[in-house]
Amino acid sequence: MSSATAHSEIAEGAIVETTAGRLRGIVSNGVHQFKGVRYGEATEGLLRFMPPQPVSAWTGIQDATSYGPSAPQFHNQMPGNFPAGPPPIHDVYKWYWAADLPVSEDCLSLNVFTSSVNDNTKRPVMIWLHGGAFANGSGTAPGFDGTSLARDGDVVVVTVNHRLNIFGHLFLGAFNDERFADAGNCGMLDLVAALEWVSDNIEGFGGDPDNVTIFGESGGGAKVAYLMAMPAARGLFHKAIIQSAGFRAIDPNGAARAADKVLEQLGINKSSLGELAYVPRDRLLEGMSAVTRSENGNDYFRPVTDGRTLFERPFHDAAPTVSADIPLLMGTCEAEATFSMTTDMRLFSLSRDELVAEAGRFAGVGAQEAEQLFAAYARANPTAQPVEVYCHIRSDLHFRMGTIHAAELKVKQNAAPLYKYLFTWKSPALNGMLGATHTLEIPFVFGTVDLTPEIVCDAPDRHEVSRQAMAYWVNFARQGNPNGNGLPHWPAYSLAQRETMLIDRVCRTVSDPHRVGRELSAKFYR
Repeated sequence: MSSATAHSEIAEGAIVETTAGRLRGIVSNGVHQFKGVRYGEATEGLLRFMPPQPVSAWTGIQDATSYGPSAPQFHNQMPGNFPAGPPPIHDVYKWYWAADLPVSEDCLSLNVFTSSVNDNTKRPVMIWLHGGAFANGSGTAPGFDGTSLARDGDVVVVTVNHRLNIFGHLFLGAFNDERFADAGNCGMLDLVAALEWVSDNIEGFGGDPDNVTIFGESGGGAKVAYLMAMPAARGLFHKAIIQSAGFRAIDPNGAARAADKVLEQLGINKSSLGELAYVPRDRLLEGMSAVTRSENGNDYFRPVTDGRTLFERPFHDAAPTVSADIPLLMGTCEAEATFSMTTDMRLFSLSRDELVAEAGRFAGVGAQEAEQLFAAYARANPTAQPVEVYCHIRSDLHFRMGTIHAAELKVKQNAAPLYKYLFTWKSPALNGMLGATHTLEIPFVFGTVDLTPEIVCDAPDRHEVSRQAMAYWVNFARQGNPNGNGLPHWPAYSLAQRETMLIDRVCRTVSDPHRVGRELSAKFYR
């Protein structure tokens, strides 16, 4: 499997009929691409903070040859509200988040990559949900180009833009105005609308509407988890992949408090919510930022259990019941934390004692317990430098324990298989400082390792690792099981063995990797 190339021959593509009208795409690198396909109307003005509305039909043939705008967001920030770091940190991650496109409230669009159209062949469909928490990002970032995955995996790839941050998640449900009862989860309802578009239209693009996999990383993985808990999404997807995600659905009380503060910032009375339609876009973003600062950095502009579209916190007390029969593949990267650590480069030069104190602050414990935690992690990793020990602790607490907890709940549900991985291939970027960092598996899954030289570099084994990762993901999308194609066997996860596939130059299954860290950090999780 080869990576997509930056330069290619582009030809006029075929015409496909959709429920709203005919679309013409392009052909690039042997793949039909339909870009900027609208699945909903613009969400500005009187439709702001409203559920998505179906796109209006058109006559004639509409070009689908260029990406649509990104959702409104702060462009001077990294994904997940991390401040943009100085070069080269900023450049290392730009493949993941920088779509270099204008932002607009007319952002409900998707992109389809497929090897053939109108051929009555039903290929598995893989719908990618981008990361960036629920604050930033775009489905059109360079690393998410679906060309290689569609061509080499013989699948149909769909990437999606939808409302983010305050535009997708301003919880107005506590203010007794039925017009805005769904405002707190509009961003998730956008994704449901995109899934409905796929269900209604993907067959013309060579896809199988009855074999749809949703997959995403970080905030995109969380979006997958929330869709698994939404009755409105039931039946619109059949398999799920969650990569390096957290599952923190916010408390409605905190969300209502944040919305109340936003209205105060804007000078809008609770009885006059219709005035929100006329507030300038940038003023809404500034108000959101001010409220987040007033809440000690806690982000309340994300999915909320509103009792209307989201009834449970996914993988909190139990695996979502509405998706009990959905096979799930999930995992993390080994050194998740270096991604966020690079926004505070001093961490890489602190002494052991200083790192112990940092670990204590991150875990929320006192000095004595922090020392005990750090020393135990160090004993389990005797060759690790102090900064690596700190990274392991932070990675476990921030990502790995949440994934392990979710895996345990899914296995206990005993209704569909769960396959768990740990991505251990290490980036050579920045003299190896990043290791197997957060987001690193994405270009390997998409086959875009040659489009992401800042983080993958020219590592000689990059294409082989990508071939295996892509094959596992495609196999799972095709059959609900990652095995096949002569790959090392990947058993389903069990609580007895905790079977985990290590994805690296040589893939192999191990039982309960980093067991000591799992046991140590379990008491601090949640």
